[in-house]
Amino acid sequence: MLNRPGLFGVILVVQVACAVFFVSDILLSVLGVPVDPVPWQFRELMELGAATGLVLGVVVGALMLRASFRRTRAAEQALRAASGAFMDLVDERFAAWGLTPAERDVALFALKGFSLAEIAALRDTSEGTVKAQTNAIYRKAGVSGRPQLLSLFVEDLMGGAVGPER
Repeated sequence: MLNRPGLFGVILVVQVACAVFFVSDILLSVLGVPVDPVPWQFRELMELGAATGLVLGVVVGALMLRASFRRTRAAEQALRAASGAFMDLVDERFAAWGLTPAERDVALFALKGFSLAEIAALRDTSEGTVKAQTNAIYRKAGVSGRPQLLSLFVEDLMGGAVGPER
């Protein structure tokens, strides 16, 4: 029902027609413009149409809101799954490269974008130690620096490596 533009169009036309009728009726009365009285049957039909349009608008709005919440919930679940899959991929790569626990921590911080100084502060160690660990990580991963390290994971997320497998 939510994917039917024709139904939305009909509801919108009914609501617009009723709004125009009622707003023009009020404006003409406020401005004192003389108009011929509208037959009561027509006024009753317009009021019935307005009420129907409002109820349909509320129902359709509620259905669309519910569908939006469902899509948001599904997207959040997919994001959580992708995040978990990314961490599984990170763990697999780190294990394949034979990283030590300290190197794993440093590599994860590096992937998150922390600077050497920030990593050293987080790990309560010197920048020299972190630099030596990052060099060991790059050597084990077969890359020359952080951008290439990150690109290994980006390639996997995009559907596979472009270059030779490491």
